[in-house]
Amino acid sequence: MSPRHNRPRGGETPDERPSTGLDRYGLERTEEYQGEEWKVRHVAGASAAGKRYRCPGCDQEIPSGTPHLVAWPEYGGVDDRRHWHKACWNAKDRRTSRVQRSRNAPKY
Repeated sequence: MSPRHNRPRGGETPDERPSTGLDRYGLERTEEYQGEEWKVRHVAGASAAGKRYRCPGCDQEIPSGTPHLVAWPEYGGVDDRRHWHKACWNAKDRRTSRVQRSRNAPKY
């Protein structure tokens, strides 16, 4: 087996490569949702061991260690961040505006 090469193909230097939107936390992009700009970032899920989040798209729990997305309004604060399943975020415009919980569902 040949050794793995970590050099970029194409011969460009790091300064010549196009910017991909990478920052020190991961890939971040801006999308429009509900008439405003939202920042969206991929989360590997491994760094938040023991934490569980509730997806606002499907109202289901995102288990600890599961890759997902974090989205927040562009001018929002830390309290405005929401953790979404990737599929739920992609389908957010096709869903109804209000998800109904069952009576015995937790409120968090």
